[in-house]
Amino acid sequence: MQLTDFDYQLPKDLIAQHPLEQRSASRLLDVMVQVPSQKVFCKDLIFTDIVQLLQKGDLLIFNDTKVIPARVFGTKDTGGKVELLIERVLPQNCVLAQIKASKPPKPGSLIYVGSPDHQVCLQVLSRHQNANQSELVHSEISPFYDVQFPSSVLDFLNQYGVLPLPPYIHHDANQHDANRYQTVIANQPGAVAAPTAGLHFDEPLLEKLQSLGIQIAYITLHIGAGTFSPVRHEDLSKHQMHFEQYFISPKTRAAIDLAVAQKRRIVAVGTTSLRALESAFTMGDQADTNLFITPGYAFQVVDALITNFHLPKSTLLMLVSAFAGTSTIQKVYQHAIAQQYRFFSYGDAMFLRKS
Repeated sequence: MQLTDFDYQLPKDLIAQHPLEQRSASRLLDVMVQVPSQKVFCKDLIFTDIVQLLQKGDLLIFNDTKVIPARVFGTKDTGGKVELLIERVLPQNCVLAQIKASKPPKPGSLIYVGSPDHQVCLQVLSRHQNANQSELVHSEISPFYDVQFPSSVLDFLNQYGVLPLPPYIHHDANQHDANRYQTVIANQPGAVAAPTAGLHFDEPLLEKLQSLGIQIAYITLHIGAGTFSPVRHEDLSKHQMHFEQYFISPKTRAAIDLAVAQKRRIVAVGTTSLRALESAFTMGDQADTNLFITPGYAFQVVDALITNFHLPKSTLLMLVSAFAGTSTIQKVYQHAIAQQYRFFSYGDAMFLRKS
């Protein structure tokens, strides 16, 4: 398929700039695809209505990654301004980071962070020269570097870092964002972006689901900066996905295997959970995945998907099109636009399922 097959026109005022006051108060578009006729049935709901759509025995799988304050502003030893966006925390107090600067920093150069009277020094170790050969990420925006931190990376970021809101959110991250651009089950630090489908769940809703016999399990996939990289090739076969780390615990693996054996539904909360589950089918329960899911992909694990509304021409839109059908998603998105749903990270959700 071609890139233009995944384009649509979205009024700018439908891009949610702030979260609703209550997590579970967002709207939910229930999308039922009838198999094999491919008839589509849509129903406008509120997110708390998910309790009516999930069934006793369903296995609901969340991504428990935690967004880190991954944006760091500093100054090069030459005086120029620098912005780092951490892609991945590496061993020995190192990171892989995207660096934006007027001139690319050289290996061995220093970056100073903090106030003039209390500066901390980072060192640029090396640049990734070829993102097409066994690299962690592929980006056509800013180059990636290995950077040495003077101490624990997470401690440093908690002191000097800023929450990296998506580029379509047009305000600086504040304390409210620090709370709401994070799921209530987040406990594994390492993501640059939130697993946004999980943002709609609060503690009372999770307790309600469990009381109804819906099983909850967790995987971890650390979402990287590459998730915002645009698809630049009209021919999708030429696009290379960024790599992301995922981990599925033995406890979650046992829950998945039992659900499969008992023919119970596995419901992925978000595209990141889905990618981890589908990657693990062939790669095992801990790996780096660059799985690119497009229409024609044969899903092996996931039966239903809770997800937000995604950007035009994005890999996430391609993924949901693969799951529900391209024509289905086109109809669903036009319905959502007509009904004034809120789009993207702080926006509303949909539940994709088949009968």
